[in-house]
Amino acid sequence: MNPMIDTAEGLAAILPGVAAQDRVALDTEADSLHSYFEKLCLIQLSIPGENYLIDPLAGFSLQPLLDLLADRELLLHGADYDLRLLRRIGFLRPRRLFDTMIAARLCGWTEFSLAALISQHFNLQLTKASQKANWGLRPLSPQMVEYAINDTRYLLELAAFFEAKLKELGRWEWFAQSCEKAIAAAATTKERDPETLWRIAGSADLNDRGAAILRELWLWRDREAQHADRPAFHVLHNEQLVRNAERLERGLPPDVPHLRGSRRQRFDEAARAGLALGPDAWPKVIRKPRPKSVPEYEARFKALRDKRDAAATTLQLDPSLIAPKATLDRIAIEPAQAPNILMKWQLEPLKL
Repeated sequence: MNPMIDTAEGLAAILPGVAAQDRVALDTEADSLHSYFEKLCLIQLSIPGENYLIDPLAGFSLQPLLDLLADRELLLHGADYDLRLLRRIGFLRPRRLFDTMIAARLCGWTEFSLAALISQHFNLQLTKASQKANWGLRPLSPQMVEYAINDTRYLLELAAFFEAKLKELGRWEWFAQSCEKAIAAAATTKERDPETLWRIAGSADLNDRGAAILRELWLWRDREAQHADRPAFHVLHNEQLVRNAERLERGLPPDVPHLRGSRRQRFDEAARAGLALGPDAWPKVIRKPRPKSVPEYEARFKALRDKRDAAATTLQLDPSLIAPKATLDRIAIEPAQAPNILMKWQLEPLKL
């Protein structure tokens, strides 16, 4: 049977089998490596004995499927990105989530990629050949179909294994809290701050005038990428942007030999615009707020870090799973915010 579902009739035919299941394994593929305007290109779905590929680009309504999935426990591996993609097409949130990546980490696994887990549990080595494929193309190659199916076909068994393991370790409630937090996080909209988007790696090494030039070059690149519907790095890589902003600030000619014609002309216009900006228009340095009492803050941070590291050693967990450094920073600055920042299970090891 062809696993690709690309008609409303084909979707309707599989829905009764999906409706009979409480747990459904799910994954998605997008075209972010090949387009500026990222779109959902594929939905992979597995239930016991069946694996399906749903084609969101085929032009039929996916609402019957989305309505059905909303009332199921969804099994995903690293769910945030997939849930955000599905949200764009009208899927609000799942009733329950089982994230096998979260489960593996809470069980103490240090290698928790899907490929690593499948290798450990099924003694299978999955190919990564289609990892960066263009999922917006049709038809999908047999290799891409196999790759896509493998993203969900093992999740049901992995979930059963980790559910038993989590309960054995007494960490099931930790897992439930973590999955609820993941659902809530994916349901929030991450606003794009135009004043931070252009601050790419290396931008902090530029002086104020160089930063102003970089901002103009970044905006030029973004316009070019949007117009061509291609990822920004296809126009110019980040390191090339930074290097050219530095060269221009020093009075050197730009180094962009691959730019031609009107695109090169627009690049030069952006460079001139950046060079022409006066000090009042230069970007302001972003400084993180520091606590009023540095010694008091440092003492709190060290105490929290020591508690976290000791608990992580005892529990055989990655310390960042209890609380990453940035979180410890926030709590050291504002201790009263700890219950709003951490989950209940994370508060206990930190004795908060």
